[in-house]
Amino acid sequence: MSRAFVKGDDTDLSGEELPERPISPHPNYVTAEGLVMLRQRYDELSAQHAALKAAEQDFDKPRLSAIERDLRYFSQRLDSAILVDASKQAQDEVRFGATVEAGDGEGRVHRFKIVGEDEADVHTGKISWQAPLADALIGARVGDTVKWHRPAGDAELEIHSISY
Repeated sequence: MSRAFVKGDDTDLSGEELPERPISPHPNYVTAEGLVMLRQRYDELSAQHAALKAAEQDFDKPRLSAIERDLRYFSQRLDSAILVDASKQAQDEVRFGATVEAGDGEGRVHRFKIVGEDEADVHTGKISWQAPLADALIGARVGDTVKWHRPAGDAELEIHSISY
């Protein structure tokens, strides 16, 4: 009989294991809000893990594996977090933690906050300090025009305001 039709032992999930979440090779700079977010996410995952383990035989093994993987990731990110104090940044220059208001050549005004990699959320205007846009903005001052190199073509942004 072909092995394809033989029921094997389902306890070995080695072919279905989740890969580890990639860890950035860059320093793990975080804002105060980002550090709180990392701790909250770790605590949420710890609670979910405890609840699944308490269910004993009825727990969802794939879900447990995903939670354990994420716990390893967030534990490492918390251990490597470097809190950046925005009050110690040059207030007249774009640096990590800055909220920047900038206008483009079409008269639109954009608002960005430069944050850590785990905090980045394009929908809320939070960009990673490793993003090309952050690279263009860092070091700029009010009134400066920066060139943002994008896949859709370069764009120029004029810095209107910087706040921390």
